[in-house]
Amino acid sequence: MQHFQEIEHTADWAFRARGRGLAQLFANAARGMFELQGSAGRAGNKIAREVAVGGVDRETLLVNWLNELLYLQETQQETYNCFEILEISDTNLRALVHGRPHRPEGKLIKAVTFHGLEVRQSGDGWEATIVVDV
Repeated sequence: MQHFQEIEHTADWAFRARGRGLAQLFANAARGMFELQGSAGRAGNKIAREVAVGGVDRETLLVNWLNELLYLQETQQETYNCFEILEISDTNLRALVHGRPHRPEGKLIKAVTFHGLEVRQSGDGWEATIVVDV
């Protein structure tokens, strides 16, 4: 199963993330977001941060999760490439993220949007379509 795939979007970036369960979906969405910026997959994880977010539903939780990671990237000058979802429900998530000090160069994602957002269960597990503002 491909964990994420970039899809065509007229103005911003969009991608689709997949996972067998919600935890894997949220981890793959985070990984995909950092890969789009060209900042995931680099070795040398020196940082581990615990992240907790909430939302009124799965869609809001996903947006809040990804936006929290972007906030940490910007304020801490770090990039992340490993996402351990410790607890997840439809409205709460707690995770451990691993990364390193690094500010990605080039086009950065400003925010994850609700535009076209969809989180749904499919035959193979879960799938989300995500549009980000660059």
